[in-house]
Amino acid sequence: MGRFLNPDNSAFQTALNSEIYIDKTALLEYTNKVISSRQAFICNSRPRRFGKSMTADMLTAYYSKGCSSKEMFEHLAIGKSEHFQKHLNQFDVIHFDIQWCIEPAGGPNHIVSFITKNVLRELRECYPNQVPDYVRSLPDALSCINAAVQKRFIVIIDEWDVLIRDEAANQTIQDEYIRFLRGMFKGTEPTKYIALAYLTGILPIKKLKTQSALNNFMQYTMISPGALAPYTGFTEDEVALLCEKYGQDFTEVKRWYDGYRLGKYHIYNPNAVVNLMIEETFQSYWSQTGTFEAILPLINMDFDGLKTAVIEMLSGASVEVNTNSFQNDTTSFSSKDDVLTYLIHLGYLGYNQTARTAFIPNEEIRQELTIATRKSSWNELITFQQESTELLDATLDMDNDTVAAKIEKIHDEYTSAIQYHNENSLGCVLAIAYLSTMQYYFKPIRELPTGRGFADFVYLPKTEYAEDYPALLVELKWNQNAASAIRQIYDRKYPQSLTQYTGKILLIGISYDKKSKKHQCTIEQYNADSFAD
Repeated sequence: MGRFLNPDNSAFQTALNSEIYIDKTALLEYTNKVISSRQAFICNSRPRRFGKSMTADMLTAYYSKGCSSKEMFEHLAIGKSEHFQKHLNQFDVIHFDIQWCIEPAGGPNHIVSFITKNVLRELRECYPNQVPDYVRSLPDALSCINAAVQKRFIVIIDEWDVLIRDEAANQTIQDEYIRFLRGMFKGTEPTKYIALAYLTGILPIKKLKTQSALNNFMQYTMISPGALAPYTGFTEDEVALLCEKYGQDFTEVKRWYDGYRLGKYHIYNPNAVVNLMIEETFQSYWSQTGTFEAILPLINMDFDGLKTAVIEMLSGASVEVNTNSFQNDTTSFSSKDDVLTYLIHLGYLGYNQTARTAFIPNEEIRQELTIATRKSSWNELITFQQESTELLDATLDMDNDTVAAKIEKIHDEYTSAIQYHNENSLGCVLAIAYLSTMQYYFKPIRELPTGRGFADFVYLPKTEYAEDYPALLVELKWNQNAASAIRQIYDRKYPQSLTQYTGKILLIGISYDKKSKKHQCTIEQYNADSFAD
């Protein structure tokens, strides 16, 4: 049992000792299935505080020869597997955390030599006859051991991409580190001595240049999570059980912390959910993750359409993003798509795989990005927010003409790239125009099932503003008048969907005439008697 070779299971025991532990050991069924196969080289990237280190500790505790973990796992999900004990504590495991190694190594430029020196020493203690003194590299030592006694190793690297992110400008450090990883994992020889390789970090492996030598890794990311999606964070079912146990309103938790769509799963940030359950306070826990300051220069990059995209997402809309151009490093940004893709990997944006769109996932992240834009002193955003605030005030005052004029102005000045063709195009502009509602309202609900159809937009006030701000139910019309939108609201009984909402409701009909390029608006206060049969 050593520090890096065959560690014990104490790190994972610490997780089990925590007040809140969500069982993710079913992941071991997948890793057991791919051991000693071409799929056994795994890079699983996800944002900070999404349980990366805990997963690495779990894998170590399960596979390491340096401990006996049957009692630890037999009552967890993996304990129900018929193959539970086949690989349990059966492997030589090498586990190291690049972030932790920086300090004892004496700095990033000594990482490779520090890891090599220490792991070689522990290997020689376990295999004194198989690692001759002349062996100076870790891949060579593993190859020698495998050739002599047919042993395969499991290698787990936590925070594998620290040097890729933090030392991006130091080519010497980058080259040495990539050579080390290539020697460990790439080629025919590593397939002989590696039973499983598991790398975890924020970034996937770089697509081009030197890191392409690691193209034998299966990559599971916030963009393409594959089979590892349910193990990336807390699932909706897991959060619902926590809400029941801790007496939290699941609907409110969902509004604050839901939003990451990975495959068929809605994934929640574990750090935020755990803090909420323990602290009992709805707030943003995101800025504590250490990546907040990193996004300020990103959203300030002078790429065409980037600031408009951020404004659209702050207003509750989704924007198209091409994730294929991003090269998985922080030195090759060439477009707004690269910035948005990086923000997806950092967890500041969600990603819809089907629509290929990015969006702000929840209230927590919306607050963080709003603060970031204010710190960035965007003149465009400051002016736009003023325009949007005036629009909201006019809406609450039921000032039809001013609302129509404000939407028209915002359309002309801020969304010139959007060409009106139908009500969906009008909806895009409306979402941007009502950006200021985000201070008082939750993210707008698009096409809420109501009565005998779908309302285009529903804005519900946040709990703390519910007494002072009405709900807004918006119907859009293209090449029709605004009054017809109000009639449709009444005819199809849209407000019935808001029966649990007991406050004031404003009905808003907005239309756009393609020929005249003019907007109309009609606003009425909801009158329940008008819905009587």
